[in-house]
Amino acid sequence: MDSEPTRRVLDPDRDGAALKALTHPLRIELLGLLRQHGPATASELAARTGESSASTSYHLRVLAKYAFVAEADHRDSRERRWKSVHTLTSWSNEAMHRAPGGRAALGALRRRQLEHLERSLVRHEADLESGRLDSAWQEPSGLSDALPRLTPESLTELWETVAAKTAELTARDADDPRAEQVVIFTAGLPLAPEPAPGAEGNAS
Repeated sequence: MDSEPTRRVLDPDRDGAALKALTHPLRIELLGLLRQHGPATASELAARTGESSASTSYHLRVLAKYAFVAEADHRDSRERRWKSVHTLTSWSNEAMHRAPGGRAALGALRRRQLEHLERSLVRHEADLESGRLDSAWQEPSGLSDALPRLTPESLTELWETVAAKTAELTARDADDPRAEQVVIFTAGLPLAPEPAPGAEGNAS
């Protein structure tokens, strides 16, 4: 895949049908596989997901209808190959909360991301155990659950800083033969203070 990311920004008011199509678990998985491994046929994706080729073919056509995937160059004329059109899909959380059904769609998309994290963790552990990954990756890999206190502006700045640094390092390592694909998950989920015990009962 290209190291230079291409982003599609979805507008929930204009792209409501596309967002709804994307919330299907198998479609998100298929799109993720195309982004991770490059172009593939419906049969190849069926083997990876455990689904039938008829099912993956149908869901790929739905993704193509909403311009998430497109036909790729074919090795032969026997079966259609598909590729992801963009390396990233994003949206405005504020716009999603305003749009009818937007909150439900946002929740579904985030849960699909958590499922991707679980699958990635299982694969990472298996790759280290089997030796498919060099042991040099053991120390820098991991998950973090820091709990800083930040303002909305600082959280926005943190997202922007992570994105910029990721792009910088990706470009720097593009031609390094030691570079491997790294799944990076970031989460910024503010939590309101929990009410004191009995506070609700004492409210006037």
